[in-house]
Amino acid sequence: MNKKDFQTLYDFNRWANGRVLDAAAKLTAEQYTRDLSNSFRSVRDTLTHILAAEWVWLRRWKGTSPKSFHDPAEFPNVEALRTKWAEVEREQMEFVNSLNEDALTTMVTYVNTKGETWSYALWQMLQHLVNHSTYHRGQITTMLRQLGAEPAATDFLLFFDKK
Repeated sequence: MNKKDFQTLYDFNRWANGRVLDAAAKLTAEQYTRDLSNSFRSVRDTLTHILAAEWVWLRRWKGTSPKSFHDPAEFPNVEALRTKWAEVEREQMEFVNSLNEDALTTMVTYVNTKGETWSYALWQMLQHLVNHSTYHRGQITTMLRQLGAEPAATDFLLFFDKK
């Protein structure tokens, strides 16, 4: 993959996150936090996990290793999440847009939240983040259906149709 491919992938990721946030915004406060026995208890907790992971990876790419993720309680509603997410996505896009082809092969070493040290090429991490977010957006689709709510279509090809 090259820089343009990653720019497109991150445009898609931002678009898909926005669609999922729009769908979640239609939930009641009780539905938003209801324990659905998923990887992360609720829609709120799963959305917070996606946001926190995107923030943590960005910090790692910039040379720091956060020791913890965001607490879901920080986000009592979708608008609170959306506000923080806009900040992360703005910084994320600045980072992706600043890359050159050589930077994509740079090895990045970080310490995860368990204290373990890992190293990967930046291009692998960039691709991992979008894959990770897509996986959890799929979980949110199931959770929204369990709540009787309408999920958002976030297929990669649909992104191109909507452009």
